[in-house]
Amino acid sequence: MCAWMIDTFGNTEQRERFCPDLCSMEKFASYCLTEPGSGSDAASLLTTAQLKGDHYILNGSKAFISGGGDTDVYVVMCRTGGKGPKGISCLVVEKGTPGLSFGKKEKKVGWNSQPTRAVILEDCAVPVTNRLGEEGQGFNIAMKGLNGGRINIASCSLGAAHACVQLARDHLLVRKQFGETLSNNQFLQFKLAEMATKLVASRLIVREAATALQENRSDAASLCAMAKLFATDECFNICNQALQMHGGYGYLKDYAVQQFVRDIRVHQILEGTNEVMRMIVSRNLLTES
Repeated sequence: MCAWMIDTFGNTEQRERFCPDLCSMEKFASYCLTEPGSGSDAASLLTTAQLKGDHYILNGSKAFISGGGDTDVYVVMCRTGGKGPKGISCLVVEKGTPGLSFGKKEKKVGWNSQPTRAVILEDCAVPVTNRLGEEGQGFNIAMKGLNGGRINIASCSLGAAHACVQLARDHLLVRKQFGETLSNNQFLQFKLAEMATKLVASRLIVREAATALQENRSDAASLCAMAKLFATDECFNICNQALQMHGGYGYLKDYAVQQFVRDIRVHQILEGTNEVMRMIVSRNLLTES
């Protein structure tokens, strides 16, 4: 997502400087929008960037930053102007910049293969040449980046749900109760059919949203929100149902299904909560001419 933002909104020098290493994955980037006091209300962020000569001086902190402390590049949304979204700009901060530090590694329910930390900016001097776009364009850049991020998160949910359908199927074929395998139980057969149907429906809406985003269609933002809302909700339900089908075994860490449930739960929160997705879809419907 960050590489796309730099490639789309950066100038030639910025693209040549940052994108090759990000695209080859020799380096990684973190998206820095959320703050301790501004989550869903992202436009109320308080991190400031004061222009002094040819540098911005950043002060503030970002919360729940994926890869924080371990990644190499931080795409930071900060306030260069007044209140509201029009006062926000986007700066690229490189690891090792004086004044950039990180909080403790968060202990999470899932996503434990990926570090999450606060990103702290204390009189952090960033060159003006690291600004993406013009001053005041940061919020628009952040929101456009999130459209792709929502496709990413929805796609991750598809992967977990697909794996859980297979795990549930395999368990039903071997687990015996009352003298026969669970696969002969019609209730569980119907549940498995519902899970597979919801998975295919989720996959189709994600593909439709991805196509709309790639083609820059006017309905792209709505479809990305719909895909994120529908796929993350339904895929979590699929994974949770797969765990239930495993019975007590599903709650043991020896069985993979429990990790999918733990990892996928946060997808209903990341890249905009699913409540916010409902707001986006309804507002776009109500303002259509």
